[in-house]
Amino acid sequence: MVNFKQKLEKLLATTASQGASDLHISVGKKPTIRLDANLIAIEQEEIIDPESAEGLVMAILDTEERQAKFRKEKETDFSFSYKENTRFRANAYYQKGNPAAALRLIPAEIRTIEQLELPELLHDFTKLNQGFILLVGPAGHGKSTTLAAILDEINHTRSEHIITIEDPIEYMFSQDRSIVSQREVGNDTASFHNSLRAILRQDPDVVMIGEMRDSESISTAMTAAETGHLVFATLHTNSASQTIDRIIDTFPAAQQTQAVSQLAATLVAIISQRLIPKIDGGRVPAAEIMLVNSAIRNLIRERKTYQIDVVIETNLQEGMITLNRSLANLVREKQVSLETAQLYSTNPAELRLMLNKG
Repeated sequence: MVNFKQKLEKLLATTASQGASDLHISVGKKPTIRLDANLIAIEQEEIIDPESAEGLVMAILDTEERQAKFRKEKETDFSFSYKENTRFRANAYYQKGNPAAALRLIPAEIRTIEQLELPELLHDFTKLNQGFILLVGPAGHGKSTTLAAILDEINHTRSEHIITIEDPIEYMFSQDRSIVSQREVGNDTASFHNSLRAILRQDPDVVMIGEMRDSESISTAMTAAETGHLVFATLHTNSASQTIDRIIDTFPAAQQTQAVSQLAATLVAIISQRLIPKIDGGRVPAAEIMLVNSAIRNLIRERKTYQIDVVIETNLQEGMITLNRSLANLVREKQVSLETAQLYSTNPAELRLMLNKG
């Protein structure tokens, strides 16, 4: 009889030892890892059949409560520890009637802004006392990792109460100068809505919202920033201008004028991040950074977000940068090929023009 727990541990060990970011379990395929953005089958493993998929996924869902929730809801998010210093974030789901799972490896060590090769400007955000800062970009491109680096720098340099609301908890912070209260939806709070309603009564200085999902969470985040707190949050959007449009469009028409005013008053910065495969292996971040100055504030109020890219490009001296300029810099530094950079650019023609100008 197959011991699926042992088989799962072997797959987790392979994922960690290979330095992979993800492990996929799906019927009809061999267990597959994602390495430097590429999916690679684990050749020594057999193709997963329905029985193996069921056994492996139930081994991941290692409590009866998780298993019952999965069978009822057909998908579930959670995180778990593997051995002493490795964690995984997992999503179990059904496909074609069979269980499947995607597991994201979370490094035990929270890396610094320098170690992540992020812009030095991000250090400035760790020194703020209030405001609203957004980390955006596609799933799997390092938003949580960047956010953890910023929060951990605050943890080590300031005496603050940091509260995170996550679903599930990813990076585990070791409290240093700050108190760090990490709240997981399902275990520590019934829902995002419940935790957000209560958060301002918990005496926070810094708040991190794992993902803003609706107008209520966005409104609470902006109110917290408006009342003297430093608030960080993530969104699955592709650019600063798209993020602003998405936030405003989340609200009913009757509330949008107030939302625009609140956003213009509280927003400090939007960082849109991509992890780009390097020529010599590994990945390096490319980032669009929009800092809210008077020009940006006016564009938000006037709903002219289509002009934001021009303002970013003409304010490089303030530390702003477009995604294309960030990609162009990586190509000039020979870290990333032009072909790869074009794949991640939202405007490849502009990127080529930028590089041709030198």
